Amino acid sequence: MELRQLSYVEAVARYGGFTRAAERLHVAQSAVSAQIRALEAELGLALFARTTRRVALTPAGELFVARARRVLAELDGARTELHEITAVVNGRVGIGATAALGSYDMAQALARFRDRFPGIALRLRSGTATSLLGALDEGELDLVVGPIYADLPPRFDALPLTDEHLLLAVPIGHALARTGRLTLGEARDEPFVSTPVGTGLRWILEDSCRSAGFTPRVEFETATYAGIRDLVSAGLGVGLLAKSAAEAAWGPAIAIRNLHPTPVHPPIGVMHSRDRPLSPAAQSCRHHLVELAGHQPDPSHREDPTEEPL
Repeated sequence: MELRQLSYVEAVARYGGFTRAAERLHVAQSAVSAQIRALEAELGLALFARTTRRVALTPAGELFVARARRVLAELDGARTELHEITAVVNGRVGIGATAALGSYDMAQALARFRDRFPGIALRLRSGTATSLLGALDEGELDLVVGPIYADLPPRFDALPLTDEHLLLAVPIGHALARTGRLTLGEARDEPFVSTPVGTGLRWILEDSCRSAGFTPRVEFETATYAGIRDLVSAGLGVGLLAKSAAEAAWGPAIAIRNLHPTPVHPPIGVMHSRDRPLSPAAQSCRHHLVELAGHQPDPSHREDPTEEPL
């Protein structure tokens, strides 16, 4: 019994005749007839009742076709899985990441993924959440890791990875760096540094200040957390800063303070476009990032850091 014989029997049963089956299989009708006759001889049973006007399955043929279809379906599934394995081994994945990633160690995650799938080419781009989601829309990236804002458009799918926290960044030696328990209202008279209007961090700043009873006076705008840190360090104002960016080793020295109540920052997650199916390689990377999130420790943070330079 040969695999092509199973395919020929299934095709004749599906299309109701040898001629149509041969056309769909792109083989000669004589080849289909000969293979099925050989199979029937091997089995010692007729699979088709043939007349001058029609071809129909015999009871034995109905049983055989049911089994043949299951075998062919399994083989198709095996081919698909093998194709996906090949695609994973040799694929490419473009990833975007914002500066604020909470406790998530992106470098470690990518290093471990490369160890696991050394044949996959990884490409990492940094930027704001808005710009990276735009690149996701354009198909320039496969995945974005960053804040999952509440107004994330439904065309994006998101899975959380870790939490993020917001702190108040102030210049070294500033009076607010030496006070005790700090509320955002105590900074109402200070100039603020923030991201532009329409960005997630700017919305959080304005909403938190509104809850504290004032409107922030934003004198300096910058597109990045690094820019906020630079401007605050230069003494040009105070600003909300993600904990991961405030406590990072890079950048000039600033003082950071916990706020009470703490402004709410959205969780950090991995996002992709629902309109563009992920490649097998990108699916494996997304699964890896989510899987690793459950094993990364969330380092404890200081309850009330004051004037410790960073």
